[in-house]
Amino acid sequence: MSRIIHEPARDTPVHGEYDVVVLGGGPAGIMAAATAARRGASVLLVERYGFLGGMGTAAGVSNFCGLYANVYGEQQRVVRGLTDELLERMTRFDGLNDPHMILGKVYAQAYDMSAYKLAADQLVVGSGAELLFHALACGVVLEEGRVQALLLETKSGRCAVRAKVFIDASGDADLAAWAGVGYDQGDESGHLLYPTLMFKVGNVNAEQAQDAWRTIPQLMDEAEAAGDFNFPRRGAIVRPQKHPYEWRVNVTQLANPDGSAADGTNVSSLTTGELEGRRQIVEYLEFLRARVPGFENAYVLEIATQLGIRETRRIQGAATLTEEHVLSCADFDDTIGVNGWPLEMHVAGDVEWRWPPIPESRGFNQLPLGMILPHERHGVSNVLVVGRCASMTHEGQSAARVSGSCFVMGEAAGVLSALAVKEQPDAAMPARISATQVQQQLREQGVFLGDTAP
Repeated sequence: MSRIIHEPARDTPVHGEYDVVVLGGGPAGIMAAATAARRGASVLLVERYGFLGGMGTAAGVSNFCGLYANVYGEQQRVVRGLTDELLERMTRFDGLNDPHMILGKVYAQAYDMSAYKLAADQLVVGSGAELLFHALACGVVLEEGRVQALLLETKSGRCAVRAKVFIDASGDADLAAWAGVGYDQGDESGHLLYPTLMFKVGNVNAEQAQDAWRTIPQLMDEAEAAGDFNFPRRGAIVRPQKHPYEWRVNVTQLANPDGSAADGTNVSSLTTGELEGRRQIVEYLEFLRARVPGFENAYVLEIATQLGIRETRRIQGAATLTEEHVLSCADFDDTIGVNGWPLEMHVAGDVEWRWPPIPESRGFNQLPLGMILPHERHGVSNVLVVGRCASMTHEGQSAARVSGSCFVMGEAAGVLSALAVKEQPDAAMPARISATQVQQQLREQGVFLGDTAP
């Protein structure tokens, strides 16, 4: 029997035509859509779930990384611009924690996921962009090096959306890959960063637990040495949330049967990863109840909607962010903002951290505009790529994949796409817009470009 089914040709209805279509409602997509709309473009943001936030909601991350940098020993907010407004809206919902220290070196900031969803809705819709939820992208229509339409599968059936500029904020470079943009996956041997299935536990006795997040790694080592438990990875991150009886748990590590990292672009691998993640959650809850004071009566409060994917495709762009750029706190003439997060390598069984010199350095690197532009050799002229699938090496991506950098890339893409549509209404080509123009508008929006004191 043939392994291929031939489908009949069909006419696909067009849902709408826009200046800019953004695929993916994570931090990069939120900023791209809101910024382009505020700059006068007609914008549609397409999201496969019924809410925004990307890994920060669907994958249960509930922690903004990269908003801060350790600047010569002092914690400084380095991601600004429209991100300020998003955080202010979350604060109004009482959904933003005070920043907390990671490994004694840099701040991260926990939040309530419901507050993030509500604030993101307000920001995007209030900026004038349209939203289309429950729409799964499945292909593109490409003509003469330009994406003419993005194809979607929805509960209303298959449809298409047209745009002058498309911004791929899918996290997996889906749109770019369909358009023929070259990409890489994993390190030189194809090894990806390992995913995690996040979960929360409730009914923690906060008075007894106190600073359990400090002692849990040692308790894990002791339990494993005694032969009572076997953990998938070291480097557990278990932290109290806004309400101290709720704790966030980042400890699972999802692999394929051969030990390689679960692949977020492979449906079979994703299925196996979801099942394995929930199995690991059951075992880890047993450990918490048995070995950690204050967790004796804890229960699984929430399991994330999907795996937390750290890395899949990364496009080959006009510029590529590398490990050396991160560790040397590099500058770029076409800076669009900064990244203050270190390399965070989720390798088999562990998490490896690599930092710029602290406190001797400024603790952040600039992000180049070229990393969101596909290289010209790919011949695709109206696509931008933002978020964890932008142009980075495997090591560089382990740092700049976090939400802070994604906010930066998204806001820059919003500015760039709106400029391209305005200046080239017949055939917008973002690569022809100068970095100086983009930087000028980003400064007007309060973005910190890394060329002054934060």
